[in-house]
Amino acid sequence: MTAQQCASTQAQQKQTEQDEALKDRLTKIKHKIIVMSGKGGVGKSSVAAYLAVSLAQHGYKVGLMDVDLHGPSIPRLLGITGLIGVGDSQKGIPMEFDRNLQVVSIDSLLADRDSAVIWRGPLKIGVIKQFISDIEWNPLDYLIIDSPPGTGDEPLTVAQTIPDAMAIIVTTPQEVSLADVRKSINFCKQVNMTVLGIVENMSGLICPHCGQEISLFSKGGGERTAREAGLRFLGRLPLEPRLVDAGDSGITGFLKDPDLAFSMEFTKMVETVEQVVHASEETQA
Repeated sequence: MTAQQCASTQAQQKQTEQDEALKDRLTKIKHKIIVMSGKGGVGKSSVAAYLAVSLAQHGYKVGLMDVDLHGPSIPRLLGITGLIGVGDSQKGIPMEFDRNLQVVSIDSLLADRDSAVIWRGPLKIGVIKQFISDIEWNPLDYLIIDSPPGTGDEPLTVAQTIPDAMAIIVTTPQEVSLADVRKSINFCKQVNMTVLGIVENMSGLICPHCGQEISLFSKGGGERTAREAGLRFLGRLPLEPRLVDAGDSGITGFLKDPDLAFSMEFTKMVETVEQVVHASEETQA
């Protein structure tokens, strides 16, 4: 056997081992949800992070996987610092937000968080697969996946690697965002991914002085798009100035504030997601 043939055989063996590890890891995760958006700046990562935190607060075992490799923000949103460790089995140990929530992000693998990740498709695909196969995830009720905007390598890799993943699509109400959301919907159709529903973020601002609602980015576009596409509308999340400071500081306590309009609407959205997922589970059973 030539050196080239030997190297090829070793590569095939390594790929087979990774595929088996992937399959084994995924059987220990009940529900997989990818949070997508057609364009950037719509609050997708915030929705993914706070969805994971809320589910963990409801007592579920949750994993949060940040596959936004070029613009990771999950650790910062949750106030997580430090680097991913290595266990006795030479597998990566996820960061812990609390006892119910584990987190993996490329941001927690970089010694310098300001380093630019300059990778082509094949390398990104490999890393995303390693985030599942080479990480010691606990058995999970939910794996929430924060994907970069658009329909490129990262969401496609998730769709191909996790065939039973379901999608939540985040948008803002204005048409420039909705046009890209329709592309995300078509992407899900083409890869046979179930869409759990659409979330309309930044939908109105409650004036702190008069209490009236101001539609800064219009209103109702996400709900209308969901209706036209025959998809579930998961909720309308208002703009909330407190979230700016909370996101910069890694604070999530506001999610339990019953007087905050965003928190009230987000709680309803999470409850809807739970109901839909459990109804799907009962149907499959």
